[in-house]
Amino acid sequence: MTPDTTDLGQAVAVAARTERLITGATCVLFDFDGPICGLFASHRAHHIADRLIAWLAERDLDVPLDESERQDPHAVLRLIGSTHPDERLVNELEQALTDEELRAVDSAAPTPHVDDLIREWSLRGVALAITTNNSPVVAARYVRRRGLTRCFDRHIYGRTTDLDLLKPDPDCLNRALGALDVDPAESLMIGDTPSDLHAARRAGVAFLGYAKNGCRVKRLREAGAEAVVESLKEVLGVLRGSCGS
Repeated sequence: MTPDTTDLGQAVAVAARTERLITGATCVLFDFDGPICGLFASHRAHHIADRLIAWLAERDLDVPLDESERQDPHAVLRLIGSTHPDERLVNELEQALTDEELRAVDSAAPTPHVDDLIREWSLRGVALAITTNNSPVVAARYVRRRGLTRCFDRHIYGRTTDLDLLKPDPDCLNRALGALDVDPAESLMIGDTPSDLHAARRAGVAFLGYAKNGCRVKRLREAGAEAVVESLKEVLGVLRGSCGS
């Protein structure tokens, strides 16, 4: 076979695997920020990270982060959790981030087609949950605003004050799988970061990457994701197209 033929064959195989993941799942776990909404659409994540770093500086704590980590409030939180044994400090910083997320959530932008996708899976009786490094209070507030609470039936599993359990640790996925009493092998996670992918693998759950641009597609593929979509419209189309099959 020529290289072009080989590439075409691989693309067909990946497309077929992606379709099986979408139509065969009995449980779907959604990451929150990214696949469900752009949480920081108006309140930029790097500005929040800057405020957390300033909060720490007021307490004479220097945060040794590289440039990319300084853009990510979860990176700030994770570093403090791993380097400072002061439980009170960690809890206060986690609450400060939750407060920032609560300010951001009311202006969060829904990911295109995700509301219809969630409702479609829910109507089919597929168990749904949110598994996120964001505060579960924030995710619950968002789904109430979008009228999606019934679809998730309170199955929202997010950040705790034990920061060692942030993804890529599979803790929030395992909590969801246990509460829903579902088989990980029949479950699917939709996430947009390598940490989502690694958490899914550790939980024994299939993974579908969502990447809204080429750079994010590349990042997920380099991390090992086989199935990646750039629009959830593709997923909704596959699901609705399976109705008569």
